[in-house]
Amino acid sequence: MKDILRNIPPVHELQKHHLFILLGKKYNLDETVLTSIIRQVLDAVRNTVKSGQHINKDLNSFIWDEIEEIAKAKNKPSLLPVINATGTILHTNLGRSRLSREAIDRVVEVAENYSNLEFDIISGKRGSRHDIVEDLIKEVTGAEAAMVVNNNAAAVFFILNAFGKGKEVIVSRGQLVEIGGSFRISSIMEESGAKLVEVGTTNKTHLKDYEEALTDGTSMVLKVHTSNFKIVGFTQDVSTQQLVDLKKFQDNLIVYEDLGSGVLFDFTEAGIGEEPVVQKVLETGVDIVSFSGDKLLGGPQAGIIAGKKQYIDQLKKHQLARVLRVDKMSFAALEGTLQAYANNKAKDIPAVRDMLLTIEEVRERATVFLYSVTSLMMFQWELVEDESMVGGGTMPEVKIPSIAIRVQADTLSSQNLADELRKGTPSVVVRLQDQHVILDFRTITQGEIPKLVEAFRKIELTYRD
Repeated sequence: MKDILRNIPPVHELQKHHLFILLGKKYNLDETVLTSIIRQVLDAVRNTVKSGQHINKDLNSFIWDEIEEIAKAKNKPSLLPVINATGTILHTNLGRSRLSREAIDRVVEVAENYSNLEFDIISGKRGSRHDIVEDLIKEVTGAEAAMVVNNNAAAVFFILNAFGKGKEVIVSRGQLVEIGGSFRISSIMEESGAKLVEVGTTNKTHLKDYEEALTDGTSMVLKVHTSNFKIVGFTQDVSTQQLVDLKKFQDNLIVYEDLGSGVLFDFTEAGIGEEPVVQKVLETGVDIVSFSGDKLLGGPQAGIIAGKKQYIDQLKKHQLARVLRVDKMSFAALEGTLQAYANNKAKDIPAVRDMLLTIEEVRERATVFLYSVTSLMMFQWELVEDESMVGGGTMPEVKIPSIAIRVQADTLSSQNLADELRKGTPSVVVRLQDQHVILDFRTITQGEIPKLVEAFRKIELTYRD
């Protein structure tokens, strides 16, 4: 052990080695950073030797290999592009909505330049970031006013805190949902300082339940769209319009609906789901609605608040407006997304486009892929009918007919094949079903097909010998 420890080269000796300069150039690392990596590796080698573990190769080669591995990983980003072959369009773990080309271009343009984020170009005076997309939101929703915060959970908290703190807020028991990450409406309400008043039962709530719960201490009636689950069978719900009619019983009662997904394109016209369209909900006379930017809307993460001007103006002046505000790149992406709706080009938005793809269009993508992998003999391919999911906590009961390719490998189990695809570059995330790898082509773009082919080619080159 002592002989091995004595043979570990000192830092200054490794700094003089030709590989020191070579690795610095190869991975764009300066001398200070590379020296820090060397010290890290030498400490690890000493600990390995002292623990009695054997190094089964030349010591110097081992040290330089370890240095290169760390140098290679040093500048590798943590947030990486992924090919989504699962068929889940709004995959929460994979970043939900893909942005449209226009939204991406807007982000790049704004990111690489100074911008008028809080500057009024006409007057030359300080402006407000609340103005950036407000007119667009008003145009596509019909709202009197609007503002944006960093996500819809923040919007819910913000509205409840601003208008319900220390006061009663009535909610149906059937709408006390839990969203991703164990965030519950009841918990958000508690944190906001509002007093939860539950009415009805899990499956049935009647208008009279709300009427009987109204008191002088009631500030708001909250309706939560249950976008991530559906109760069927013996059920009863109260419409938004009926809740708006409660305002005749009490002055200053606010009716707020958390729409969750934020639908601006009526998917019911294409026979997909029953999601309420923001425009139609606002037509009922509801005071405030909120919804997500990165779900069915198809934009960046954001919480959009729209409704009557008197309430939106109060929110803009609230102290939490600064705490929850959105950055310039999110505004740029949201503006690019909303512009598509304003110009009747919603189908240019990837989330909308992928949901509306015909079965023939999906089959064409899968067929192009099949023709491209005929030379890969390690795999067996089978074109099959499939069902895609919307995902993102929306339309839980909706399944969209799709086309997939079922894959098996000669020398790898389905799980091992899925692991290899996931760990590759680019990472390919698949679905496992009945001991097969499933590639659903509803969520694989034409541009991703060559990359997907290359992913399988790399695996064959690794395992065929």
